[in-house]
Amino acid sequence: MLEMDIHTFIIFILLGVVQTTIATPPVYSIALEESLRTELFTSYTAQQRPDKKVRVGIRFHLLTVNDLNIKDQTLSLSGYLTIVSLYFHCIICIRLVDSRLQWSNTSSTSQDYTSINFLFATEEHVWRPAIIIENGVDGISVISDTSVPMRIAHDGRVIWNPAGVYKVNCESDTKYYPMDTQGCYLKVSAWAYTQAEIELYFKVEPVDTSFYAENGEWDLLSAESFKAEAQTRDGDSFSSVFFLIRLQRRLLFHVVNTLFPVALMAILIAFVFKLPVDSGEKIGFSLTVLLSYAVYLTLISDNIPSTSNTVCYLSLYLAFILLLATIAVILTTFVINLHMRTDDERMSNSLKKFTSNYLIKFACWKNKCCHRKNTVHHERSDLQIYNIKGTHLSENNNSHYNETEHKEGSIDLTWKELSEIMDKVFYNIYMILIAISTFVLFVVIIFGYNNPDTS
Repeated sequence: MLEMDIHTFIIFILLGVVQTTIATPPVYSIALEESLRTELFTSYTAQQRPDKKVRVGIRFHLLTVNDLNIKDQTLSLSGYLTIVSLYFHCIICIRLVDSRLQWSNTSSTSQDYTSINFLFATEEHVWRPAIIIENGVDGISVISDTSVPMRIAHDGRVIWNPAGVYKVNCESDTKYYPMDTQGCYLKVSAWAYTQAEIELYFKVEPVDTSFYAENGEWDLLSAESFKAEAQTRDGDSFSSVFFLIRLQRRLLFHVVNTLFPVALMAILIAFVFKLPVDSGEKIGFSLTVLLSYAVYLTLISDNIPSTSNTVCYLSLYLAFILLLATIAVILTTFVINLHMRTDDERMSNSLKKFTSNYLIKFACWKNKCCHRKNTVHHERSDLQIYNIKGTHLSENNNSHYNETEHKEGSIDLTWKELSEIMDKVFYNIYMILIAISTFVLFVVIIFGYNNPDTS
């Protein structure tokens, strides 16, 4: 009986020890968190990195595209990080592990703090990596924001979301403007710390577009990321990561305000040859169209960068049409000069022959390419009938008629008629050139729009 009581007593003692060992941790309180903060940061130095080599994970959260200026070749971003050159709203999450800030292991702390999941501090009190936006245009400086808190987890993970508006350099490709696609880089690089001290790497899903808001001018095609080769500066290598943002211009505005007016004005150039010389408006009309195209070429040039790396097909088209408009002024002056000549000025037989054999057929003058031959045939039939009725028609007159109408395969023309023929010839030539050049322009830029360069 006494032996049983001793065993029971020992069991109760052991249960008490076990209960004490697995006691629940203290409930969270402000005093408990202050105690943990004091314990962690009393001997903590913010200038000392956590380890010999620190791996820093980066994630980019794209919120919206504010502006892409292809003339200045800049892209601006806004969000949880500061960058320079296109305007996007973005977030860059920086994650690292600082073993000095762990409290999950109760043996390393004075008491059990496991009821506290997170602590918050600013960059003034916690070590942070020196990171820059390598292709910033407004200035290159280490990403810093003392107002953004750092989230410190119980296992030593530090999560930092610096916010800002970032503007970065973006080399523009204006080849297919205004139906162009642009690819812009956001280059993030470590500063001061070499690759042996800081290594940048991507977290799972390095680019997040779940909160992306559409831009009115640009469509987001893709947001990619890749690890870049280490950047070498003064013989030291520095870790870098790149984010690639692909954007495609929306069509409606530029089709209505650029391509459609340009194509219509091109057709107007040919119609200067439809105006009769007697109207007195041919020169004025041709000069007006010429000046209109000069203005449009200036407007297009103001919207594209002044570089020779790529040539804008629309600029080439405008320059070609401007050349046609300039030549049209010269040709109009030539036509007016022909029209104003008097019949006293003799037209050479070679000019008559060339006009009869080629120009009239190409111009389809009076809608009959062989008009004179048919006319001669019918006139000669009429003359034969007239002769049967009793009116004398001498062989000399017939010979003179044939000589006039068929001498060297030419026909009699006045200078006024020649000017009308030249107007029709120039009109046909210009309509063919304008139609072909406009068709080629639209085919090329539509092909470039539907098959963007992804290299």
